[in-house]
Amino acid sequence: MPTLRRPSARVAVAVSLGSLLLGCSVPDLAPADDGTRDERPTPTSDPAASPAPGADRARELLGLVRVVERRPDVPGYDRECGPDGGCVFGTDWSDDTDAPDGHNGCDTRNDVLGATLRDVRFSERSPDCDVVAGILDDPYTGGRLDYATEGSQIHVDHLFPLAAAWDLGAAGWSAAERARFANDTDLELVAVDGTANLQKGDSTPASWLPPATTYRCTYVTSYLEVAHAYDLAITATDVRVIEPVLRKSC
Repeated sequence: MPTLRRPSARVAVAVSLGSLLLGCSVPDLAPADDGTRDERPTPTSDPAASPAPGADRARELLGLVRVVERRPDVPGYDRECGPDGGCVFGTDWSDDTDAPDGHNGCDTRNDVLGATLRDVRFSERSPDCDVVAGILDDPYTGGRLDYATEGSQIHVDHLFPLAAAWDLGAAGWSAAERARFANDTDLELVAVDGTANLQKGDSTPASWLPPATTYRCTYVTSYLEVAHAYDLAITATDVRVIEPVLRKSC
């Protein structure tokens, strides 16, 4: 059974880019109105070199998650849910789980789209669920997709790929626990450009990072949040890739 450690208030999907930027700003010193000098201490180093909150959280998580030397190849992974399939993570986008938005009458994909797209519109026959229009500002590429004309190109990605999760801990969970993980709208799922998602495949940070460099800090922090919450291991190579991201992008 996974040890689910839920971070507070959806910090999960990490720290917003806006707050990252704010975390790095330092006000200029200026004379006060009465002619006296502002008593705030003068920074002793370049403010930009100070770690932003996202970097702090990611480094904390790096000290908490399990690290293995390499990703094992655990037999039995099979997402096919037909008569002969293993269906190890349950039916795609099932509402019948105890995931955060489970049993709300809407499939998981539409839950994510409805919460993510700008200017979202729903169908008249299913006004609280069935997304028919909206704009995706894709975090992976920085591009923009119009759901009305490009809906098939918008994928809902598992931040921690299901195949990797199977190898790094989920193979030992129950079927219900894996179904919950696969439909966790709080931590594990994000709407993205389909081409980028296909390029990612079942890669971990060791071999894939989002093309949009401004999102990489959020991406690796979110990945580590999932690993910590579900007690999934990351590899030593993941760590070697993540550490430079924290220095350059956070």
